[in-house]
Amino acid sequence: MFNQVRLDQARSVAVLLGRVAIGVIFFVHGWAKFTGGLAGTTAFFEQIGVPLAGVAAPAVAVLEVVGGIALVLGAALPVFGVLLALDMLGAIVFVHAANGFMADKGGYEFVLALAAASLMIAFSGGGTLAVDGLWQRRPGSRSVTTSV
Repeated sequence: MFNQVRLDQARSVAVLLGRVAIGVIFFVHGWAKFTGGLAGTTAFFEQIGVPLAGVAAPAVAVLEVVGGIALVLGAALPVFGVLLALDMLGAIVFVHAANGFMADKGGYEFVLALAAASLMIAFSGGGTLAVDGLWQRRPGSRSVTTSV
């Protein structure tokens, strides 16, 4: 049976693995918007009725790339976790909701999981090796870490 210290260490590593996996997913999806051509992403956004598609497409691409990197590094997690969750809420509203729940039918199952994971990461403290936690633990820092 785990003692509390080992349980805390396991939890911290689990948060690290989760945030890296979710960060990579966002990074790859954002990068694909650039490599596939922002014009195509903008056209798709226009077709599905996203307001200001010419602004929204590059903004979403940048958010997913930068936010994905931030999750991997564990940096500014409350900011990027919430922004990525809102990004996925937009994906549900504009793309997936009409297709129902099941992802294999184009539904919102996967993006809902990404939104929930982003929110969990946002307020998790980041776990092991999170930049957010490292700056809080530097010598002379007065803040108390609440990392899991």
